[in-house]
Amino acid sequence: MSAIFRFKDFPVYKDARQFRKELKELSKNNFPQKEQYNLTAQLWRALDSVLLNIAEGSERYSDVDFSRFLNNSLTSVNEVVACLDLALDDCYICKEEYNKYLIKTDNLARQLKAFISKVRRDGEIT
Repeated sequence: MSAIFRFKDFPVYKDARQFRKELKELSKNNFPQKEQYNLTAQLWRALDSVLLNIAEGSERYSDVDFSRFLNNSLTSVNEVVACLDLALDDCYICKEEYNKYLIKTDNLARQLKAFISKVRRDGEIT
């Protein structure tokens, strides 16, 4: 991969991309049409934000700036969890689906926290 688009090689980016695909499909199949401009749109924006912040931050010239974008990505993961809570509460997904995706969001959050710590401690990942 080109050094210009190095974010594409980050494991957390790859995992977030797959997670986004899965959750978008889940919401397409399970959320009612009336949620298209509400919960579905909010969930999709949060999922997109996870990826977009990793990509945008990877080209910052300081580790502090990069870690700030990674932190924005982490806060978007938290927003995804809140959307999952709402989907469960409104009976759009079952408890098993909720738990499955909660485990995946926990994994992404852990990866992002570790990545943020590494960037702040050791400098930017190449």
